[in-house]
Amino acid sequence: MLSDREVLSTLAMLRNEHLDVRTVTLGVSLFDCASHDFDVFADRVRTKIRHYSQKLVSTCNEVGDKYGIPIVNKRISVSPMGVVCASYTPEQMVKACKILDEAAQEAGVDFLGGFGALVEKGMTKGDRALIDSLPEALAVTQRVCSSINVASSRSGINMDAVALMGQRIKDIAARTADKDGLGCAKLVVFANIPQDVPFMAGAYLGVGEPEAVINVGVSGPGVVKKAIDRAVQSGSAKSLGDIAEVIKRTAFKVTRVGEIIGTEVAERLGLPFGVADLSLAPTPEVGDSVGEIFEAIGLSSIGAPGSTAVLAMLNDAVKKGGAFASSHVGGLSGAFIPVSEDSSIAAAAASGALTMEKLEAMTSVCSVGLDMVAVPGDTSAATLSGIIADEMAIGMINSKTTAVRIIPVPDKGVGDTVSFGGLLGEAQIMAVPGGNAESFINLGGRIPAPIHSLKN
Repeated sequence: MLSDREVLSTLAMLRNEHLDVRTVTLGVSLFDCASHDFDVFADRVRTKIRHYSQKLVSTCNEVGDKYGIPIVNKRISVSPMGVVCASYTPEQMVKACKILDEAAQEAGVDFLGGFGALVEKGMTKGDRALIDSLPEALAVTQRVCSSINVASSRSGINMDAVALMGQRIKDIAARTADKDGLGCAKLVVFANIPQDVPFMAGAYLGVGEPEAVINVGVSGPGVVKKAIDRAVQSGSAKSLGDIAEVIKRTAFKVTRVGEIIGTEVAERLGLPFGVADLSLAPTPEVGDSVGEIFEAIGLSSIGAPGSTAVLAMLNDAVKKGGAFASSHVGGLSGAFIPVSEDSSIAAAAASGALTMEKLEAMTSVCSVGLDMVAVPGDTSAATLSGIIADEMAIGMINSKTTAVRIIPVPDKGVGDTVSFGGLLGEAQIMAVPGGNAESFINLGGRIPAPIHSLKN
């Protein structure tokens, strides 16, 4: 076990390799803000978020400066609004989303997550109202993100919700067509969503969480890649087992740094520290790419034969290193493969080396799923629902978190390029699988949970 001093002594090296605390996310429970009177609800929400968040950004900046590690994003997650606003109409849900957006703007945070619903077993009136409000709500707000959990290993897949989400994604894309369907980048459809995810767009504060809590997400794909390069060049990594050990040790250091910073932020704010989520979340910058790790291990690019095996090894080593570094590892903690947000992955998709089918296969062993995938704008709602259903099945059967963040870009087709800006990056439009899933999707109902769901 390395001491904090030994871990921090490595920062001079790591600063040059794109190590950052990707997000410090303040979780705030809003269950006690519920009210049939909208004005009362709005006042309670503003007051509570203001109370807990007023020093969040300044404290994060101070702690980041102290350690010389940037905290890139400051975010807020709240209770699932489909429950908090259970009696509201879709129109009221849009107004509630605006209240959250205003509160996030006042706090100075980048995003606020939790405008979502948990519908893996069925939908309440509040859940349905929230889902129906999504096209307008995500179009008229800037900082609010939504996550809808439609499946779990204990409950199966709610195919009625899957069908509805395919249509809502189409509606959101159309409503934000002037921005290439950007509203869809703020929506994720999940299976087995954790309650403590600090990363957007999936973050929300679960029902078993504290009144307020600090969760931290650390990302260091560039650090891992450079560590592999050094080990290979020095001859200390002569096999895949050696490389897995390098990844594990590097993940330990990165996670430990994140926990040190997250714990100090929590202490200064007088809040409990929740979890450290070590997810190798890339950015569009060269040198900060998960895809480049595949090349460092010997593949021509991500998507080449062997990619699923490399991702499985990477994900496992990251989790092992993170678990040893912290008693409070949570969230997703593994490797993300968001197409547009990773320059190397986007390039592999543009060249044809990485297809939708290969992406789906890789999601069986990674931390999330089909992420930031741009598809033709004329993709049908049934096809989108079929893609979601396939991904949910992977999560359900394997008892893991999977998700879909897919963007049907209006008026664009396969091979066209779309740029979302900032951390969302750019990518070519990918082809979707052929065939027609409409009759299957229209059957509705629930796909039952697998037999191993009974083991507990």
